[in-house]
Amino acid sequence: MSRTKFIFVTGGVSSSLGKGITASALGKLLQARGFKVALQKLDPYINVNSGMLNPYEQGECFVTEDGYEADMDLGHYERFLGIRTNRNCNVTTGRIYQSVIQKERRGDFLGKTVQVVPHITDEIKRCIKQMANGDCDFVITEIGGTVGDIESHPFIESVRQLRWNMPDDCLCIHLTYVPYLAASKELKTKPTQHSVKTLLEAGVQPDVLVLRTEHKLGKELKRKVALFCNVNESSVIEAIDLPSVYDAPLKLHEEGLDLVVLKKFGFSSFHEPDLDDWRKFTNKLKRASNVVRIGLVGKYVESPDAYKSIGEALVHAATCNDCRLELSLFQADQMNEENVARKLQGLDAILLAPGFGQRGEEGKVVAAKYARLKNIPFLGIGLGMQCAVVEFARNVVGFFDAESKEMNPDTEHPIFDLMVDEKSNLETEGTMRLGAYDCQLKAGSLAQRMYGTDVVRERHRHRYEFNNKYKEMFEKAGMSFTGINPQSGLVEIVELPHLRWYVGTQFHPEFNSTVLTPHPLFMGFVKAALESRDDN
Repeated sequence: MSRTKFIFVTGGVSSSLGKGITASALGKLLQARGFKVALQKLDPYINVNSGMLNPYEQGECFVTEDGYEADMDLGHYERFLGIRTNRNCNVTTGRIYQSVIQKERRGDFLGKTVQVVPHITDEIKRCIKQMANGDCDFVITEIGGTVGDIESHPFIESVRQLRWNMPDDCLCIHLTYVPYLAASKELKTKPTQHSVKTLLEAGVQPDVLVLRTEHKLGKELKRKVALFCNVNESSVIEAIDLPSVYDAPLKLHEEGLDLVVLKKFGFSSFHEPDLDDWRKFTNKLKRASNVVRIGLVGKYVESPDAYKSIGEALVHAATCNDCRLELSLFQADQMNEENVARKLQGLDAILLAPGFGQRGEEGKVVAAKYARLKNIPFLGIGLGMQCAVVEFARNVVGFFDAESKEMNPDTEHPIFDLMVDEKSNLETEGTMRLGAYDCQLKAGSLAQRMYGTDVVRERHRHRYEFNNKYKEMFEKAGMSFTGINPQSGLVEIVELPHLRWYVGTQFHPEFNSTVLTPHPLFMGFVKAALESRDDN
């Protein structure tokens, strides 16, 4: 290919239709044909990034290797394509305006009046174009929100300008919803027609329509949509509800989405997609009859997307261990010494989720104690790891008031603290440790056996670190510190070697798990859960 092609994925009718999955699935199909693909999410909200957003509103905050706090759709991109995203892959309205205002303050605009057009739209176009990097065949840019939303207008206008300036290198895929009215037993296309009309009013003609539906769409309906929305009938793609999001690339390939895209860009010859490994994974996912029962104890379990990457990492590992995941979610602030046994009994393994703040902390401490005493396979991530260490400090080491300074600034035994001096050896944003850092694994440790290597690189998002002043006391009591940052000496992994499988990580291994390369810690965790159940 001589020039990068730009594909824009917009949405109409309703939010949460699956633009991220559609973009990821198309990217996977193009990648499987041998093309180099980059994905990007443009978010209309004014927050500069996702770092301060409540998980109940936006789902999990996904952290890139370069330390950017991003939208959760970047997790889909990485899991589907096995790529590594960065801060350029997620751009918000707040970040666009922040950049333009900084330029205005420096005098870059030479005193001109700064306006949405051209200054804001030029900045948006710059962010889109920089994804190409000169060696990318396709850039797929997902535009968040719904067409017609007032905050989305600058992004749609930027798409219009790019299509006008580069008509042969741009393509728009519009995702809409076709509702089914049970009373009349009919599928209705009018919402799709109105959504396309709204997009046309903004000056953008969609090239491809992807129709989300719970029911099979007939040829007549597709023909009707094509006629009223000014697209070819072959460019109307059905996206019916599927058992798993990982079926999406295969289904969209059956519908011909990747073929339509390539033909619209003028390609006449290309490789057929190599989806053999992907099909093997989805077939194993469907066929698995053995069940592994894992309990997740967290602060935000009411939100289905708050722990999205953890859930998907468990699915990857369970599938590759030839079993089906049965994940039970437990609200941490509703767990105590009186009900923990009743709530967690019958589980094959327990996972303590990450988070911030005091709510639910004591419930996590109780769950960690239950897993330790019952010798149930255990994985603690982030704050989950910290709660497990606090539990060990209180009930084994003997520091009954042990706590993290995040929860109690006045504790006499700050097991976790802001280790500013040690963090000065690392690149950080304020007091937060963000992004990927090296971790030296202890020879012969469980972690070293799981990874099969001596040094790994994992992603972080936290402020408080294990206080190394207590390290010797913990080691004497039986806790092993098996992962250490080689530059700073900060603790990354803890283990209880006398137990079946008990691991805590300060980092977030879930961010590095993909469909075709499940994370080794999750693989070991699920395997230990299966073995523990079989032994009992």
